[in-house]
Amino acid sequence: MASQDALTGWDDLANAEAYEAFTRTFPMYDITSRDLARRARLETAELVVDLCGGAGATARALLDLLPARARVVSVDAAAAMQEVGRRTLTDPRLRWITAPAEQLGDHLAPGSVDAVVCNSALWKTDTPAVCDAAARVLRPHGRFVFNIGGGFAGVRHPDEETSARPSLNALIRHVAETDHGPLPPPPGPKEPKLPLETITRQLNAAGLHVIDAEVTAQHSTMAEKKAWLSIPLFARPEGDFTHEQRMRILNDAYARTTPDARTVTSWLVITAERQKAAT
Repeated sequence: MASQDALTGWDDLANAEAYEAFTRTFPMYDITSRDLARRARLETAELVVDLCGGAGATARALLDLLPARARVVSVDAAAAMQEVGRRTLTDPRLRWITAPAEQLGDHLAPGSVDAVVCNSALWKTDTPAVCDAAARVLRPHGRFVFNIGGGFAGVRHPDEETSARPSLNALIRHVAETDHGPLPPPPGPKEPKLPLETITRQLNAAGLHVIDAEVTAQHSTMAEKKAWLSIPLFARPEGDFTHEQRMRILNDAYARTTPDARTVTSWLVITAERQKAAT
């Protein structure tokens, strides 16, 4: 099972509302969701799982792209995220299940799902258990498609070299130290949690075969990055600061940037396929 730490903040209504507003205002989640849907080959799909679906940003894209008869099941452990999603996304083809990703197989029949899509959240799960659960519910040749942030996967797209410098995070740290004194040193480099070799091994153990792995770049702007860091869950700097202090620091740091300056993040996007029926 995933640790309770994985839910810290996600089951808070203020975070959920701010997060959902971000997904509707900025294109990142729609772009990445549509990319995952394309890789899942959903033209003839009847049932698709939006895993760790939050407030429904990926489910919106899936419903837009799926055949009219198809259904989507959005699975997430954070009830607050789904509460916000239920208010804003009322398509009758969508079913909400409040449960950890690792328990997917407890809620859907074996071999009943055409594709499982997970946007931006696999890193916070017990990935071997999630791979097993996805394999169990997928039909033969059904696809499990997901992305992993570059830091967690240990990958870096060449476009990251064109990101604005200094980063907004670096400016936030500079402002915080100027106004409040030295911060603890940032943590040193860590071993990637989910490099391709590790996740491939976990997928294979579950009976899933990687058919494609690609490092992609997500392009955005300083304005979008500021909006992301305005969500309480993601506000910086860490440490003993109130949210109001963090927002003042963020606004000061942002004032030193160009709003439309380009920022780039890297992703490892993996498409895996169920080779035979689950046992």
